[in-house]
Amino acid sequence: MFNLGSMLNLGSTDPVVGRAHTIVEYPTTALFQYIADGLFENYPLWSPEVKELEKITPGPVQLGTEGRQVRIDQGRRTESRFKISAYEPGTRLTLLGTSDPFRCTYELQAFHPECSTKLTFSFELLEILPIMRPLEGLVRAAIRDGAERTVQNIKRLLETDKSKRIS
Repeated sequence: MFNLGSMLNLGSTDPVVGRAHTIVEYPTTALFQYIADGLFENYPLWSPEVKELEKITPGPVQLGTEGRQVRIDQGRRTESRFKISAYEPGTRLTLLGTSDPFRCTYELQAFHPECSTKLTFSFELLEILPIMRPLEGLVRAAIRDGAERTVQNIKRLLETDKSKRIS
């Protein structure tokens, strides 16, 4: 099939997805509480690119909660708004960009529910601006690397914290 976009090297219109997973030596319920219920306190800890984080809607974190973040990624400042589009206790938290086309999902799978959990994180850039399409390969690599850093940072933070409480 003829595709003018690929002939002109404009890149794909498919979402750019980065996905990574790891086993975290932490109980599933406690991991969900850390990621979801403690989102506005803990997110800047595992994602140091987040310089400002604000909950816009009142009350506990739940389906529909809205937030605003300011990030510095590779020297570039961005501000975006998001809402929680999936909140499934012990299983899944999804943030959906409302000002920018992104989705990030934290999925938990009980490995040994009382002591370890498989954490899968995915970030999807749902649309690439035409000006960025020539750099799509770099964007994809940065998103993949960011997903891996996210799961490793959460793992390190929680397992280090857990070892401090045990000793």
